[in-house]
Amino acid sequence: MRLLLVEDEPEIQSFVKQSLLEAGYEVHTAEDGSAATQLASRHAYDGLIVDLGLPDQDGIDLILHLRRSGVRCPVLILSARRSVDDRVKGLEQGGDDYLTKPFAVAELLARLRNLLRRNRAADEEAGRLRVLDLELDFISRRASRGAEVLNLSPQEFVLLAYLCRHAGRVVTRSMLLSEVWGMRIQPNTNVVDVHIYRLRGKVDTEGREPLIKTLRGIGYVLKDR
Repeated sequence: MRLLLVEDEPEIQSFVKQSLLEAGYEVHTAEDGSAATQLASRHAYDGLIVDLGLPDQDGIDLILHLRRSGVRCPVLILSARRSVDDRVKGLEQGGDDYLTKPFAVAELLARLRNLLRRNRAADEEAGRLRVLDLELDFISRRASRGAEVLNLSPQEFVLLAYLCRHAGRVVTRSMLLSEVWGMRIQPNTNVVDVHIYRLRGKVDTEGREPLIKTLRGIGYVLKDR
């Protein structure tokens, strides 16, 4: 899973980043709100860790801005502000959890795991499937990347759902023909390639991180990190 750590204190940033890497996360870092905003516009994250005392803006303002931009992943606030009012404000204005400095790394990791687990459970209960910033709502049959709704045909929605359920794994053309189109015998057809081409044109638009990767002669992988 990919995380964005927004922390301007070098020692804390280095220490937390190393702890997250050792726990198996991919970690991007930003020293201020401007850098964090740029990273969040180029990459999709599974979770954010945000300090409130940033040099160029308040962390709360950063969280509100990212929420308005379509960032929906869980946010863990990491701050030296310890008052009840600060904690309540942080949780009411976009944060999902609040940890005060100084802190124990074990508690930070435990809170992070809990946030990510709750987020997955909430998605499943709501009939949603999320891979990075790509989200499928099975009730409304609607797909989106960030704040942008994707105009998919019913067949494209089914195809994308299959790729999302197998995110990070190789999906062969035979698998897609069988599971998406119901073709038990693989004919000489380019139907998969044609639909993937159209789907990629809607999902991986210019300026977005490409998610659908082609493995020549094998099939496709939907990137999940």
